[in-house]
Amino acid sequence: MVKNILQYFKKSKKPRLPYIIAECGVNHEGSIKIAKKQIELAKKGGADAVKFQSYKADTLASKYSPSYWDTSKEKTRSQYELFKKHDKFWKREFEILAKHCQKNEIEFLSTPFDFESAKFLSNLVKAYKISSSDITNKPFIEYICSFKKPIILSTGASNLTEIKRSVKWIKNKKVNLALLHCILNYPTLDSNANLSMITSLKKNFNDIVIGYSDHTLPSVNIMNTSYTLGSEIIEKHFTHNKKLKGNDHYHSMDVYDLKKIVNGINNTFSILGTNEKKYLKSELISRKNARRSIYSVNNLKKNHKIRIEDIIYKRPGGGIPPYETKKIIGLTLKKNIKQDQLIKFEDLKK
Repeated sequence: MVKNILQYFKKSKKPRLPYIIAECGVNHEGSIKIAKKQIELAKKGGADAVKFQSYKADTLASKYSPSYWDTSKEKTRSQYELFKKHDKFWKREFEILAKHCQKNEIEFLSTPFDFESAKFLSNLVKAYKISSSDITNKPFIEYICSFKKPIILSTGASNLTEIKRSVKWIKNKKVNLALLHCILNYPTLDSNANLSMITSLKKNFNDIVIGYSDHTLPSVNIMNTSYTLGSEIIEKHFTHNKKLKGNDHYHSMDVYDLKKIVNGINNTFSILGTNEKKYLKSELISRKNARRSIYSVNNLKKNHKIRIEDIIYKRPGGGIPPYETKKIIGLTLKKNIKQDQLIKFEDLKK
């Protein structure tokens, strides 16, 4: 069953499986054929959505912009040069990919990085994703709000004050919002994942759906932990081949990682069960046989008045529970009761 992304901007009273976004970004490297393959693999792996990135290097970064990634993995040291390698897709290409997503019954998403891409994506996406890098970009955030579609906002490299300020901008425009914990390192060391920040976001924004955008090397444990801590939307970079050099391939999951992550989360979901404390059908026999009722200590004759020393609390239940003891002290037996016999209310008269 295809999940409705719009439902994930509403708080759920009951536990639910997270919405999984396979972040292809620009791992297609300008090939429609590869991008389509990634869509198909993401569907096969169990993702709910595939997300790309829509940008032009000329409007995204200065020609003198330094890198902020591990240059031993991605040799390019200029943001502009890297983005220029991968900015070949535009409106027509994303229309093709959106249709391919529809054909494969998986949600199409793309993160816009400029006003033009935000505009043409409005006809292709049900919700917008805004990068951590634009969390202080008020004009751009407010422009995206003008389309009145829900927003997923990543919070990498930001502090609580900055997040609250951005949330206020979006709420002022009456647009639904989800926040994703994120560490803006490529890759993020496991020791820097700081998944407890998920609980901090849930505490500070208790009316907003909280999720996680991951940049660690693929790890079932990290993704599973993020879900256990309350992530309802989980985003992870995705590729068709982790062995490819450069870009995001080296810290992305592939279809096999994705399957393991989805299966791990599904298993955790089944283990966590309901958040409403109640007994299960499977416990009915335990409620009866493992609880105690009031039994007679000795043989008791008809018309005997029950004293505290006449009774004992034993298993199984099914009779008068121990907390009703005061109600039967002083009452008279209607019939003879044998030693170690269950005493019932119908055996007594006032």
